Amino acid sequence: MPDAADRPDDRLDALADGARRMLALLGEDPERDGLVRTPRRVAESLAWLTRGTGCDAADAVGDATFDVPRDNMVLVRDVEFYSLCEHHMLPFYGRAHVAYIPDGRVVGLSKIPRVVEVYARRLQVQERLGEQVADALEAVLRPRGVGVVLDAVHLCMMMRGVEKQNARTVTSALRGAFRDDARTRDEFLRLAHGAPR
Repeated sequence: MPDAADRPDDRLDALADGARRMLALLGEDPERDGLVRTPRRVAESLAWLTRGTGCDAADAVGDATFDVPRDNMVLVRDVEFYSLCEHHMLPFYGRAHVAYIPDGRVVGLSKIPRVVEVYARRLQVQERLGEQVADALEAVLRPRGVGVVLDAVHLCMMMRGVEKQNARTVTSALRGAFRDDARTRDEFLRLAHGAPR
């Protein structure tokens, strides 16, 4: 029999209790007019923002892979993503540029943003997020190469700590031809960092 905390409503209730306690520890009165419903809203928000936890690329891709005799780069650029930093539980957000070189198999284009979403919607670090997206596409498609570049801003750097509002973090995860072939890597990076439309 599943633990009571495994039921969605019970998990939300437990999260709301935690949020109520946190408000009290911050010196707030959780029963004051503006905060009475805040614990439940926080619980629902956190559940939504971390809904990718426990999902994987197969969930996102489903049966949307197709045999196509194609071997030229496929790039989906400027995929917006939103995540929560696992160190401070503050948001980080930005754009993902994801490419692969098929080896006879392609995926529906809308599935690439879905894969990004699966791994972004959990407590995360940017470096791992890019690696997970690359690994997932590699596992699903077995392509000749995968490239992922993430360009993001982190509220934990903007609102606290160093308080640098204009700092951006760029990470990459390269597999196969994107890692081993300088011309392929250069083409991908040039296209990924091209002027936004």
